[in-house]
Amino acid sequence: MGQIVAAFATVHAPQLFTRPPSEDPAQLDADIAAMRELGRSLDETKPDAIIVIGSDHLETFFLSSVPTFAVMSGEVSHAVFAGRDYKLPIHQGLAEDLLEGLMRANFDMSYSQDAELGHAFAAVYEWVIEGRKIPVVPIFVNVYLPPLASARRCEALGREIKKIIEKRPERVAIVASGGMSHYPGTWKYSQPNFDFDHWAIAKMEKGEHDALLDLSVEQLDEVGNTEMLPWMILFGAIGNIPGELLSYQPTWHHGHAVMRFLPYSGKIGPSKEGQMAPKTIQFKNSGSYEFYKHPAASSYKLNKLIYDLRHKQDLRYRFLNSTKDVTDEYGLPPAEAKAMDTLKDESIDALRSLKDHPLVEVGAHPLGMLMCLVVVQAEARRLRAAQTQ
Repeated sequence: MGQIVAAFATVHAPQLFTRPPSEDPAQLDADIAAMRELGRSLDETKPDAIIVIGSDHLETFFLSSVPTFAVMSGEVSHAVFAGRDYKLPIHQGLAEDLLEGLMRANFDMSYSQDAELGHAFAAVYEWVIEGRKIPVVPIFVNVYLPPLASARRCEALGREIKKIIEKRPERVAIVASGGMSHYPGTWKYSQPNFDFDHWAIAKMEKGEHDALLDLSVEQLDEVGNTEMLPWMILFGAIGNIPGELLSYQPTWHHGHAVMRFLPYSGKIGPSKEGQMAPKTIQFKNSGSYEFYKHPAASSYKLNKLIYDLRHKQDLRYRFLNSTKDVTDEYGLPPAEAKAMDTLKDESIDALRSLKDHPLVEVGAHPLGMLMCLVVVQAEARRLRAAQTQ
């Protein structure tokens, strides 16, 4: 009978790859060291397959199709980020059984044989799996484009994943990629909710996962933690097993956490962060998403241009050379076209202003805007460097 022999949750921040000057290198190094400790747990538990549960950042599923859950079922899992390219073998027997079994359990699963995944998966491939010859099964969950699956629905998916694993012969590891508090692209980017993170860590260290599973997706959005939905799937698969915090790094814009649930070390006592936890967390309970909303159809052209700029280098060259020509080509109205000029502003102050970015004000999805800004500005720096040589 198959079993889950390892269960981890880990950060996947893009700064781990890009290491911009705005970050503290010691914090990034601590994250990577903790992720590599998870890798050593793989050596100890010797899984036959690794289920990697992650999201995307509007680079894989956006505008054309946005599944709630999806299984990658091709021969190879392809992930690309920051000039790095990963091609890991997919455990096709497990992937096909998960797809079939979850559909029979009334989960409307999507699947892809060739989706190109982003840094939520690439970070796990780089620093947790790190060259180990273990096949993977990537599972995607939507966390940024409402409507979102509830935490309890994610838990139910995890319970069903466990049942399917138990019907097979493999020893399986599960890695949930995401979290903790951050608000990329929004006015609150420089104010992560560290109190919530400490509270959540304290609950997880005690195995009191119900406290998190009972939160609504609107509450998770409020505290900058919709990326914890992959963790909710993990909780469904492992039950109320306590977790061990390997690292928590409070950066200026993000709470980075790495936790191990299986194998459980039996560590006694809460972490420093767990001891800092407030007794309760107060929510506005507005019943609506505050930061990451369903993008309006009226802003399609704007979001399409932002998406294309991330993926098409020739378009970035033309945009940097003549922004107006490109915005005219995409048919952007004057206010949106004017806001596109702000992608060239490389001042970090624009991201710490506690105001919505001008592109968000005119209809851009905050996360899509931020990821586009990073790529466009990196392209501009490369062009300047080339011109000075």
